[in-house]
Amino acid sequence: MLVAYDPIFAHPLPEGHRFPMVKYELIPAQLLREGVITSEQLHRPVPLDEATILLTHTYTYWQQLQQLTLSEKEQRRIGLPQSAALTLREITICQGTIDCALHAMQHGVALNVAGGTHHAFADRGEGFCLLNDFAIAANYLLHHRLVKQVLVIDLDVHQGNGTAAIFEGKPDVYTFSMHGAHNYPFHKEVSDWDVPLPDGMNDEHYLRTLSDCLPVLINQVQPDIVFYLSGVDILETDRYGKLKVTAAGCRQRDELVFNTLKQHGIPCAVAMGGGYSTHVRDIVNAHCNTFRAAAEIWG
Repeated sequence: MLVAYDPIFAHPLPEGHRFPMVKYELIPAQLLREGVITSEQLHRPVPLDEATILLTHTYTYWQQLQQLTLSEKEQRRIGLPQSAALTLREITICQGTIDCALHAMQHGVALNVAGGTHHAFADRGEGFCLLNDFAIAANYLLHHRLVKQVLVIDLDVHQGNGTAAIFEGKPDVYTFSMHGAHNYPFHKEVSDWDVPLPDGMNDEHYLRTLSDCLPVLINQVQPDIVFYLSGVDILETDRYGKLKVTAAGCRQRDELVFNTLKQHGIPCAVAMGGGYSTHVRDIVNAHCNTFRAAAEIWG
């Protein structure tokens, strides 16, 4: 099992923006301490090349990121102050997701400690997302004719609006988003299949809904690869999630996705997405559960 990680994931932000970014340091440390992974499984991506970025994002927007010329309004929409370090972090994360996809196609599964930047559009960033790593990785695989059909399973509590917009009208990437109906973004884009969830949804209802959707997705899309966004902001402890899913329920969600994909022989590249519980230990434990489940199911 390959785990994409780079220390830069945790260090480009000003102090006031560090929480919960500290999770990017704590997750691999916890996994190593438990023996879920070894240091040999940690992979440090190199920064992504421009040609691959431009398969997904506009040249004008990429120049704004390179030259640090985003307006104050554009930076507020992203929610982070622009910096060269932040752009470097983002392109490193995106290469990590490509590397995970390539590894998963050979070995079944690979996980990016970061990623899941699904609010980034082709021409702008939003919601702490500068570049869309799933879109970039999917377009890379399609451009190099490594796959014909991609499925994005986005289970972050927030709709994958950027991903939906990027792939609108593009049948070779099917976007599925199961998210809080009354949560950010308040203007939703149209995925191929959106499942809006009511506030206060518990484990039983959440898992039943997902269980009903997964077989339909697999049979209808018949993907060559799945990009799975395993956000843990569905937790009842999350400050913004509005759902009532327990840590055990969140792990069952991951197991349900992984077991389904393994049974059908579909490779899976995973990114962590969001998590904003009051206590960082809740965030880290839930994310680590995703890695634990992958290690157990793929062996």
